[in-house]
Amino acid sequence: MCGRFGFYELKYFLDLLRQLELPFEENQDFHQTNRYNIPPETDIITLQANHEPYKLTSARWGLIPRWAKELPKIRPINARAESLVSKPYYRHLVGRNHCLIPASGFYEWERIEGKKKQPYYIHRTDGLPMAFAGLWDTWKPKNTEEPEITTCTIITTAANEQIATLHDRMPVILEPENWKTWLEADPVNLSKMLVPADNGILEMYQVSTQVNNASYQGSNCIEQVE
Repeated sequence: MCGRFGFYELKYFLDLLRQLELPFEENQDFHQTNRYNIPPETDIITLQANHEPYKLTSARWGLIPRWAKELPKIRPINARAESLVSKPYYRHLVGRNHCLIPASGFYEWERIEGKKKQPYYIHRTDGLPMAFAGLWDTWKPKNTEEPEITTCTIITTAANEQIATLHDRMPVILEPENWKTWLEADPVNLSKMLVPADNGILEMYQVSTQVNNASYQGSNCIEQVE
């Protein structure tokens, strides 16, 4: 599960793309501010691919498949890695519309009986921004003049030992050396990448329950609390 995350390291992420020699073009209408508590159904940064150069642009978090005749009630924010090729929502995107979704860290919650759910902030121990494996698509409302909408979903896998103390799922976190391979969307390599992060790559700690409010966006969202 990945239902909330933060991203405030765009420059660092772009520097990594250049170091890795991943060509990209930037949407000229695209602007990014630091965000510490990103909820579903909002526009997020994506690096999209179905040809080169890749495209750095925004997408609404919650997938709408292109074949939908009307706005579906279910717009998945997460896609299970194990069912990508069997679910109609995703199978037309596998091997074609892959994307990276950059994040500085994400949140997971511990349920404590009789108390508010306790949020934890999870980030890389090496200080690098994360890149979640994602899929994207475009959808245009029928019989209207409204523009098409680009949407995306984050792929999840079984939790590693560390995250399993909070939840049985976690986002697929791609190592930088695998970013290009994922974007190239070679089906042969999918199973090798859609796996839990190794234990020790991530650090997690408790943060303020203010994070539980999706509208709260203060930078102290990521500050550790006792």
